[in-house]
Amino acid sequence: MKPATGLPTERSSARRELGGSAAAYALAIATFVLFAWFVVARQRRPFDLTTIAPYWNAIRSGFGLTLWVSFVSLVASTSLGFVVYLLSKSRVRYFRAFTDVFTEIIYGTPLLVMIMIMAFVIGPAFGTTNRAVMGLAGLIVYITPYMTNIFRSAIASIGAEQYMAMDLFGFTPFQRYRYIIVPQVIRILMPPLMNNFSLIIKGSALLNVLSYRELFYEVALMTNNTFRFVEGFLLMWGLYLVITIPLSQLTKWIDRRWGL
Repeated sequence: MKPATGLPTERSSARRELGGSAAAYALAIATFVLFAWFVVARQRRPFDLTTIAPYWNAIRSGFGLTLWVSFVSLVASTSLGFVVYLLSKSRVRYFRAFTDVFTEIIYGTPLLVMIMIMAFVIGPAFGTTNRAVMGLAGLIVYITPYMTNIFRSAIASIGAEQYMAMDLFGFTPFQRYRYIIVPQVIRILMPPLMNNFSLIIKGSALLNVLSYRELFYEVALMTNNTFRFVEGFLLMWGLYLVITIPLSQLTKWIDRRWGL
């Protein structure tokens, strides 16, 4: 006799699919762990993290600086990206042209070049030799057009009928963004915002060329002193993954939770 509904069959199928997916992920993770073990085992010297113990405090400090720089860059580039978006929608042609030219210049410039230009060219022109601050400014400026794009894509999701309604009720530009546009686009903004945050974290490693004591710089300094390249760079890799993988999983959770 057939069941009244297909629910038991569907649940059983879902459990099998979930179990198969978990097994596949476990096998994939095991593959990478075994590969890492193989690489470590093939080194000439035994793997020993205790040899870098005297540098733990410096590495921890560099890890914290990486997080701080990344957070500051995220907030600043998001704010600046929104301003650039508003300028790109201005009725003043110069502002629209300025944002287009600015975007093309940034897209055509490698991040490392932007950091060096800001620290060694633009900074001195404005009377500052603080290369760390100017390097941070270069990172912020570089990420800004990418932030502008996510605002453009998110705001484009607002239907034309809603703009017609805002015109009908005589909303000011501030009222449009405060009460109608911003609440709707926040959900769409979050996943790409998290992706850009991950991009910032990885890009912050380039600040080491300015002797900024972030994670990459501290680990590179340690390896130069101890010649423990395997331990140092694997540790650094793991610390970056400790930040970026949770961000990636958070982005996926937001996608599922908000149905994006």
